Amino acid sequence: MSTRNIRNQGLLILILFLNVVVDQVSKLIARREIDYYEHIPLIKNFFTLTKVENTGAFLSLGDNMPYPLRLVILSGLPIIVLGFGLYYLFSHKNLPKSMQIAICFLIGGGIGNLYDRIVHGSVTDFMHMDFKIFQTGVFNFADISIMIGVGILLVQSFRQNLKNDKKEEETIDAAPEHNS
Repeated sequence: MSTRNIRNQGLLILILFLNVVVDQVSKLIARREIDYYEHIPLIKNFFTLTKVENTGAFLSLGDNMPYPLRLVILSGLPIIVLGFGLYYLFSHKNLPKSMQIAICFLIGGGIGNLYDRIVHGSVTDFMHMDFKIFQTGVFNFADISIMIGVGILLVQSFRQNLKNDKKEEETIDAAPEHNS
């Protein structure tokens, strides 16, 4: 393995690690310092802290499922998906850097929430934003990591589509005209 590949893999592992650590440290602080449903305004009433435990998935989906089913769907399935994501990330060396970074954010966020679900039985959420015309659910840094990963993938996909469209136009413009 070349020095460049080792450095690249080290950087990917660092990004994964930092995503999980920031998430877990922030949740540890939230668990210790914020009471359940306490409302702590940080930026007027736009950005507040309030601690909730989410035993379901995104926006508490699956919260009312029987425990064995919830265990399989919300812990077993993510373990498989995250394992595949790690395999994909480290086995496909030619992925664009932005895609590698996006996958690191997705996996790092997934690991942070999965760790909570396995160790604590629920995911600690503690941040909330109110934009007046709509507001977010309560979320955590793992959720932010996942959204950043999705955002990077969307931007990359949009850029790739623009590149493909431009190449297609150049191909059409370069093609000789046929007179019928």
